[in-house]
Amino acid sequence: MSITKKASALAVGLGLVGGLAACGSSSGDDQGSGGSKTVTLVSHDSWAASKSVIADFEKSSGYKVRVLEDGDAGQAVNKAVLTKDNPQGDVFFGVDNTLLSRALDNGLFQPYEPKGSDMILPQYRVDQDEHRVTPIDTGEICVNYDKAYFSKHKLTPPDSFDDLVKPEYKNLLVTEDAGGSSPGLGFLLGTAAKYGDAGWEGYWKKLKANGVKVVDSWEQAYNEEFSGSSGGKKAKGDRPLVVSYASSPPAEVIYADPKPATAPTGVATGTCFRQVEYAGLLSNAKNTEGGKALLDFLISKEFQDDMPLNMFVYPVREAAQVPPEFVKYGPQAKNPGTLDPKKIADNRDQWVKSWTSLLLK
Repeated sequence: MSITKKASALAVGLGLVGGLAACGSSSGDDQGSGGSKTVTLVSHDSWAASKSVIADFEKSSGYKVRVLEDGDAGQAVNKAVLTKDNPQGDVFFGVDNTLLSRALDNGLFQPYEPKGSDMILPQYRVDQDEHRVTPIDTGEICVNYDKAYFSKHKLTPPDSFDDLVKPEYKNLLVTEDAGGSSPGLGFLLGTAAKYGDAGWEGYWKKLKANGVKVVDSWEQAYNEEFSGSSGGKKAKGDRPLVVSYASSPPAEVIYADPKPATAPTGVATGTCFRQVEYAGLLSNAKNTEGGKALLDFLISKEFQDDMPLNMFVYPVREAAQVPPEFVKYGPQAKNPGTLDPKKIADNRDQWVKSWTSLLLK
């Protein structure tokens, strides 16, 4: 799942319908991805954009947008790699920094530098020599906590990785499978960034001994197991700690009715790992011109301004608008964990294999 914080899944948990996702096109004169009138975006399940914004692109470009959502980010990337010789679409959105090397090493994208790339904030730029991918959004994967639980039990919420292995937090945390879920993988990489090659496995042994629960997906963890989310409350979730996103608390405010004065959930800021999502023009895309136009649009100010309240991520374009709710209820972590892309590329698969053996077997 994307960086974030996913409005569509949160809306399900909150009992909302409609208004969050758009972009499917079924006009009778569409000619599919190979035709001159349709451009196809392949993404993970958390893609969302305002109908009016997509309509503006369609009107100005002459292309209809078709969206194919294809599971969690990891699943979507793997499928895109397997079908790269005959891709499902023209543009892929949603490969993040935890999976980027897999996509690039497998030749998933062809070079293209979108118009307006110079407006992307420097800290998010990668692959500047070949321009195979373009940054679209960013956010932080962090442990979220249920404020009501910790208040009721007169317990201080954890704020760091070290805190999570303390006895007072035993059997409280739920996380996602690092082998199939992007937030689960991001959390694993966060521990690798914190404890290094020599220490991360030892940390997870302590976390396992302290009762961490592992589930398949973010939707399951956040909307079923986590006691602090609206969905989790309905599902009678009993875990007051969950691996989610720094922007999950504002979503709990924005989509609540009535809106609470403060967010019911908080963020353990010492557990955050920075995630950046990219998009690229697929190799062997049938509609390359449409794909280029769509990539130009994804980094336009109009799309970047619209994105936060649809996908609950931060824009990467200079001077793009950040909703006040984000600033108040879910500000970006000041010092999130990061790892060099080459470090991730060289170690990710072995880390996941070791993690799986340790946690799931």
